[in-house]
Amino acid sequence: MNIKIAHRAMALKPSPTLAVSSLANKMRKNGVDVVNFGVGEPDFDTPKNIKEAAIKAINDNFTRYTSTSGISELRQAICKKLKKDNNLNYNQDNILVSPGAKAALVNALLATCDLRDEVLIPAPYWVSYLSMVELVDAIPVIVPTTLSNNFKIKPSQLEKTISELSNPKALILNSPSNPSGIVYSKKELERIAEVCMKNDIFIISDEIYEKLIYDNQKHISIASLSPKIKNNTIVINGVSKAYAMTGWRLGYMAGPKSVVERAARIQSHTTSCVNSVTQKAAIEALLNTHEEVEEMRKVFEKRRDYLVELLSDVENIKFQKPKGAFYLMVNVSYYIHKNKKGIDTTVAFCKYLLEEYHVALVPGSAFGAKYYVRFSFANSFENIKEGVKRFRDALENLIK
Repeated sequence: MNIKIAHRAMALKPSPTLAVSSLANKMRKNGVDVVNFGVGEPDFDTPKNIKEAAIKAINDNFTRYTSTSGISELRQAICKKLKKDNNLNYNQDNILVSPGAKAALVNALLATCDLRDEVLIPAPYWVSYLSMVELVDAIPVIVPTTLSNNFKIKPSQLEKTISELSNPKALILNSPSNPSGIVYSKKELERIAEVCMKNDIFIISDEIYEKLIYDNQKHISIASLSPKIKNNTIVINGVSKAYAMTGWRLGYMAGPKSVVERAARIQSHTTSCVNSVTQKAAIEALLNTHEEVEEMRKVFEKRRDYLVELLSDVENIKFQKPKGAFYLMVNVSYYIHKNKKGIDTTVAFCKYLLEEYHVALVPGSAFGAKYYVRFSFANSFENIKEGVKRFRDALENLIK
């Protein structure tokens, strides 16, 4: 007899961002000069002091299991970071360290969502949110946004969407955002929080890009707005983006003790603890790596400005200058509708770009943005220049 695959596994789709990077890397190995705008990770090395902390941990034989929630020293460092950066007071019982922010998000959803609970997700959204919600047998509810509204949800829109649902449970909020780069202001967050509190909706606030913010803006954690909102919010963060530690795999959640305890119990039966060496490295990252992070942020801002400058000279596209993260969404609807090659989706559009012009972009359909493609400016200035040139040439060839 054939083993029947579970419905949750059948419904899951592969990550399109990882698929694009995988194909681009395969082409590169075959000698093709690919400019990869699909990457979702910093192209900097992990700072030296962090690596040295990891080496010391190995030499000190700190290589065994730790407590599921993370070593005390690390959870203290996270509490210190949250107080200093976000004006949030937590103790160790409010912190769960997980193998990546992805794992922290799934743990949060598993601990809070029952069958057919509805989780609101603003679009464009990070590709994994939908699959994560479906994985726990909850229902993702997409709240669309537009370029004209800076890709931000309106409180009235949120209120209306909630009123039409049967089992509204949570809102996933991502600021700074992947893929749009939007950053919510304090006033905007206050209005969103007001709607959520009124309707007894809790908030999962994904703040993984908080250190990568531009134009002298300040990141505001929605949990910091009031004690009441804080008690209704699960904050998700980690070390991957800000500290160039994507491969180290460490994220964390901060939230009400009742949620964190259950999430830790779930983790104890799945991934157990984060590897011990990474935990020691993360302490060094959180407490002693401020200058290096700021230097990386400044470079990202310069790259963003350069990409925006080059794309501004490309005809018939539309985009919003991102205020955070390292992504930029471009509307290519003109070329989808006007081309003479039968290209009618952004998936086909990105396939054309990669195969004929060796430029890797991620189709906006992966993010719930039908006519958009996503650029990552976690790239060298040389790659950005060459990639936009190829992008422009490809667009021109589409409508000849």
